[in-house]
Amino acid sequence: MAVVDVHRFAESITCHAWSPDHSMVALCPNNTQVHIYKSSSQDQWERLHVLQKHDQIVSGIDWSSKSNKIVSVSHDRNSYVWSLDGGEWVPTLVILRLNRAALCVQWSPKENKFAVGSGAKTVCICYYEQENNWWVSKLIRKRHESSVTSVAWHPNNILLATTSTDGKCRVFSTFIKGVDTKDSKAGSPAETKFGEQILQLDLSYSWAFGVKWSPSGNTLAYVGHSSMIYFVDDVGPSPLAQSVAFRDLPLRDVLFISEKMVIGVGYDSNPMVFAADDTGIWSFIRYIGEKKAASSNSSYSSQFSEAFGKFYGSQSKSATANDASESRGRVHDNCINSIVPLSKAGSPKVMRFSTSGLDGKVAIWDLENMEQELGNQF
Repeated sequence: MAVVDVHRFAESITCHAWSPDHSMVALCPNNTQVHIYKSSSQDQWERLHVLQKHDQIVSGIDWSSKSNKIVSVSHDRNSYVWSLDGGEWVPTLVILRLNRAALCVQWSPKENKFAVGSGAKTVCICYYEQENNWWVSKLIRKRHESSVTSVAWHPNNILLATTSTDGKCRVFSTFIKGVDTKDSKAGSPAETKFGEQILQLDLSYSWAFGVKWSPSGNTLAYVGHSSMIYFVDDVGPSPLAQSVAFRDLPLRDVLFISEKMVIGVGYDSNPMVFAADDTGIWSFIRYIGEKKAASSNSSYSSQFSEAFGKFYGSQSKSATANDASESRGRVHDNCINSIVPLSKAGSPKVMRFSTSGLDGKVAIWDLENMEQELGNQF
C-alpha cells in the first residue's frame, strides 16, 4: 500500500496543514482550537501548542511555506494570522466584515494575500496593513448565490477559483493596487479589475467542492455532490470542459499530483485516482491500495450480496462492508474531508500527500513505489 504513516489525533478532524519543513502538523479536532503536533519518534506525536482564540469550530487552516505563518478561520466569522514569536504563537486580527461563517482559507503563492470563502456568499481577499498591524480585506460580492465551499489560487497570484453550494465554479481577478505588481504583457490578469469575474462554469447540478489548479495553471478541477468530477482546460473565454461520473460516493476535495493525474478524496473513505490519456480525456483509474479482484464473477457476487444484505439482515451487510473495505485497503474509517500536498510549492509532481477525515486520523501517502501501477500519466 502507498500509505506510510497513520495516526489518530482526535475523535474527528475538521482540517489540517503542515509546517514548511513538514515536521509539524496543525489540525482542528472538531472544536474551537488549533492543535500543533510534532513527530517525536516512530509513531509518536507530541502536542506542542494549542491555539485558542476562536469561539466556534475552526473550519479552515493554512500554513505558509515561506513566512511560516498560520491562518485560521472559523464559524465565529473571524480569522487570525498566527506568527511564532519567542516560542509562542501570537495572533493578529483579520478584519473580515462577515455576517456568516468563514468556511475555507488559502494563502496565495506569494503569501502576500489569502482568500477566505464564507457562508455570506462572499470571498474575502486579505492583505496586511503595516500601519495598523492588522490584516484587512476586500470583498468579492454579489457573484455567488450560496455559500463558498472552497478557494484555490492560480500560480500567477492574481486569479482565484471558487466553488459554491449553488453548483457553480467561478474564476475571479484579485488584483489589488499597491499589493500586486502589474505584468507588462498585454492581456495579463493584472489588467483586470478586482472582483471581475473571468469565468463561470455551470457543469454541476449539485453542491460543488474542492477546486484546485494544476501545477502549470492550465487545468482546473473540482467536484460535485452528485458523484461527478469536472476538468476544465484553457480557462478563459472558450474553455474545454469534461465531466467524469463514477458510481461511488461523492468526493469532497482533490489534488493534482501532476499535470495529467488527480487524487480525489471524499465520502468513500479511500483516495481515488483520475488520469488523462494522450488525447486529454480524463477517466477514473483505480483506488490507491486497491487489491485486484479474483474474477468478475466474484466481484458481481460481492455487489449482489452487499445489496441483498441492505434489505435482509445486518450481519450480511457488515460482512460485505468489511470485505469491500479490506479489498480496497482502506486506511480511513469515515469521510476524508481534506488532502494536502507534502512537496515544495511549485513542484511539477507531488510524490507525497496527507489526508484527514471525520475518523480523527491523519494519513501520509507515498506514491514513489506506485509509479508503474499508476501508469505513464504520473
